[in-house]
Amino acid sequence: MYNFDEIIDRRNTNALNTDGFRGYIFHAGPEKVFPYKDEEFVRMWVADMEFGVAPEIVEEIHNRVDKRIFGYTGVYDDGYYQSFRKWCIDHYDWEPKKEELCYSTGIIPALYQLVEILCTPDEKVLFNSPAYGYFLHAAEYSNIDVLTSPLKKDENGEFFIDYEDFEKKCADTKCKIVIWCSPHNPTGRVWKEHELKRVAEIVKKYNLWIISDEIHCDLLRKGQKHIPMAKVMTDYPKLITCMATSKTFNIAGLAFSNIIIRDEPTRELFKSRDKLFGMVNPLSLTAAKAAYDKGGAWHEELKKYLDGNFTFVKDFLAKNIPDAVMNIPQATYLAWIDLGNVLPDVDDLADFFANNAGVLLEAGDAQFVGNAKGYIRLNLAMPRSIIETGLKRMAKAIDKHINK
Repeated sequence: MYNFDEIIDRRNTNALNTDGFRGYIFHAGPEKVFPYKDEEFVRMWVADMEFGVAPEIVEEIHNRVDKRIFGYTGVYDDGYYQSFRKWCIDHYDWEPKKEELCYSTGIIPALYQLVEILCTPDEKVLFNSPAYGYFLHAAEYSNIDVLTSPLKKDENGEFFIDYEDFEKKCADTKCKIVIWCSPHNPTGRVWKEHELKRVAEIVKKYNLWIISDEIHCDLLRKGQKHIPMAKVMTDYPKLITCMATSKTFNIAGLAFSNIIIRDEPTRELFKSRDKLFGMVNPLSLTAAKAAYDKGGAWHEELKKYLDGNFTFVKDFLAKNIPDAVMNIPQATYLAWIDLGNVLPDVDDLADFFANNAGVLLEAGDAQFVGNAKGYIRLNLAMPRSIIETGLKRMAKAIDKHINK
């Protein structure tokens, strides 16, 4: 019904994916040149998709455009809430409360704002590592120090929580907030109920705020189940849950997210600090509601296609780069691959693959916060033919480097 093999040209759209990679990955400008032209790169880096948005969503956007007026817009009826509520009940058997639902242009801006209002300058934020870089940046924005609790890894490359270390960091008298990533980015772990309960117990013990970033919760492999932290910490007042349609439906550029804040004074403070004074983009609101109302069939087909992409990559690596360690993640469309035994002498893997393979990717501690040395993250939310091209280039570059 949906064509996930279609290749869409995103050039000349001011996309970060095509036009902003120099600044984001390499902290450089147009002066940085590569052996490849920009249009020749295989782009497997930033976490948005190369798939066209579900036609049902596009149609609703067209219908809204046909209204021809795009004035100041807010969320004034409960239509959007009812759509979001139904999605949560259907997918997580969980019902968010209407009065707790706030809106943000994104989970990243919300994290910046929440750290700003919850922390004083001498307090700290804690998260697991490897971590998404913007968890660190949210703290840096307010000059707040961070604590990291490294995830443990077994002999098969699977990641687990180091509860002893996590509690030690929570016990730091300066620790104020835990930013909890569920499912975890970049490892793709879906936390099981017993893991969530143990984390919840530790957080409660030290009376910490917990911000649960659940943006990847809809991007699950077959047989996996996401459990919102709100279902585990049912009455804990210092829980904030962050969800969005942006990753799931490839509409991140429309900038609209759900921030569910239990504590009323904190909720009101969050709203009062909103730089957009409660306004939302009319097309963003339309798209998000359409995603929840009409995107279900596309979403199910997407997950099946992604499952196939991960199997393809796993098989390719086994045959062509056997020393690479990759577990198919339980969630996300991002592969977290250990190349420590493949290219032990290469410090900057992103630079290596850009220059030697024409593949853009994110890698190591330069893009992720700690515990990431030797790892690359590959975005697999794209037509399989593009993935195959990228992997072949990478394997060729590795072989040439090893045998030089």
